[in-house]
Amino acid sequence: MGSDRVRVGIIGANPDRGWAARAHIPALRALPDFEITAVGTSREASAQEAARRFGVPHAFTDPRSLAAHPEVDLVAVTVKVPFHFELIQAALEAGKHVYCEWPLVRTTEEAEVLAEAARDAGVHATVGLQARHSPAIGHARELIAGGHIGRVTSATVYAARAKGAGDRMPAGFEYTLDLANAAGTLEVVGGHTLDALEQLVGRIAELSAGLSVQHPRMTISETGETIEVTSPDQVVLHATTAGGAAISAHIHDAKATDGRTRIEITGTGGDLAIVSGAGGPGGIQMSELRILGSQGVGGPWQELPIPDGYRRIPQAARGTEVVNVAQTYVRIADDLRTGGRTTPDFDEGLRLHRLLDAVRRSAETGTRQSVR
Repeated sequence: MGSDRVRVGIIGANPDRGWAARAHIPALRALPDFEITAVGTSREASAQEAARRFGVPHAFTDPRSLAAHPEVDLVAVTVKVPFHFELIQAALEAGKHVYCEWPLVRTTEEAEVLAEAARDAGVHATVGLQARHSPAIGHARELIAGGHIGRVTSATVYAARAKGAGDRMPAGFEYTLDLANAAGTLEVVGGHTLDALEQLVGRIAELSAGLSVQHPRMTISETGETIEVTSPDQVVLHATTAGGAAISAHIHDAKATDGRTRIEITGTGGDLAIVSGAGGPGGIQMSELRILGSQGVGGPWQELPIPDGYRRIPQAARGTEVVNVAQTYVRIADDLRTGGRTTPDFDEGLRLHRLLDAVRRSAETGTRQSVR
């Protein structure tokens, strides 16, 4: 890098909406180790407006030009999933570090190509599984590893995301209803939730699963247009970890009332629960999480405080949607200084793609599947 600060170019920095404006830009602006030097969108007017509004010197409509710019060290990819593969390739070919939101790409085959390309490029490639860096997930993981609840015997997962009332959803999200875009309930809510679960109880070794579409048509709220739904909105999972713990999970979407997440983990000496608070409808990766605990026979549930040491970011970056993204960026900066690898890389993204493939195969064939 040509600067003491990591210079970031953001692809998908729409000035009015989107995940970059809601999370990445607030996070980066609050962190002293970073500066945003370039933004890119598909239209000249919006790229220029994003640069003006966010105080960024360079605006692009061509992602390859953004990636190749000498004042960009790291490319953040925050656009729709079907465009990830091409944009990540452009960044890797330019020799730049990459932070790409999850899902990494549409298919496991694409993930295999990018994981190999990232290794060959020798850069720091992070996939945005930011729930791993939630203060609650970090503390709960340490408690479990330290024997707080004894040996883990089981975990029960409930994750529901609200999409408005019944069969209606806001414009801009209709692409998630198409199975081919790989951005539906299984990939997004399922991917983030199962990755966080594995951080807590260990990797899933085998599973049985069912998928279904319970809302076959959705109406776009702003236009009244009706969209046919091909991407499953219900995921039911029974699994076993490599350590032998039993897992039961129900993950679903299009909930008319309160979306929320609860992961309850039982051990031989007690229980822990990670529960979403304010912001819960967005999913585990973008929710305020609390830890509840109970120890001993019949012990009462109590909220467990999260030590401030698990929050490695300034107060300005602690908003509900911002905090986990900011914590990921802090670790990227540490890794670039030290040569460490503390954020989930493309190989870990590939492994999660394979886990979701096992869910699909089990649902299609009605058979139990091993996960590699």
